[in-house]
Amino acid sequence: MTIYNSLLSKKQKGEKSLAILIDPDKMRLKHLENIIQKSLDADVDYFFIGGSLIVNDMLDNVLSEIKKACDIPMILFPGNSFQLSYKADAILFLSLISGRNAELLIGKHVITAPYLKMSPLEIISTGYMLINGGVNSTVQYMSNTSPIPNEKDDIAMCTAMAGEMLGLKLMYLDAGSGATNPVSESMIENVSGAVKVPLIVGGGIRTPDKAYANVKAGADLIVVGNAVEKNPSLISEMAQAIHNQRKNTVSV
Repeated sequence: MTIYNSLLSKKQKGEKSLAILIDPDKMRLKHLENIIQKSLDADVDYFFIGGSLIVNDMLDNVLSEIKKACDIPMILFPGNSFQLSYKADAILFLSLISGRNAELLIGKHVITAPYLKMSPLEIISTGYMLINGGVNSTVQYMSNTSPIPNEKDDIAMCTAMAGEMLGLKLMYLDAGSGATNPVSESMIENVSGAVKVPLIVGGGIRTPDKAYANVKAGADLIVVGNAVEKNPSLISEMAQAIHNQRKNTVSV
């Protein structure tokens, strides 16, 4: 079964998932080993690999270390068209549908398409929606786009609907790394109710309670990065909160 089909199957069953976001620029080997082991112990569903910059050659090294240690699927979450590697299992082919920068709607995709066509990667077209997280995020700066205001549920909902109608297979609401205001449950609920494709939510999720609230509101996959970089022991608590919601949903 492909990664995308597994996401669809989980959504149909009401199962919720956790992805740990690993930024190769920030990751030392010993720290990575710790995160991998804690992710295995907690039954984490996916690793997202990527960052806004990636200024060193650690991408392939990180992917190789994960592959040696476990079989948790590795999904590239690229910040630019150079963050590509055949060593991953899949890639989120991101279209920044919340912005109006044509390069990030289609321009960069044209450049990377020949590489991806020849690659063994599973390519998952994803509508990426940057939500105002209360700080000027790296993504906002690098993409030269304005995020959707965090109180504008209607704009997020209509943007997601348009993305689904254009054929995008996933929707991703992201408040950005280090967000002080994560995506609201209200926005998650409205977007989830407006589309049928799986919904990913990330940015500023620091506590198990917030992770639980997000999946209860309708998120299918929660992405956590900064919080577990600073405190890897949170991985178990985050996974437990999300998987408890999975069990509660399935048992209804």
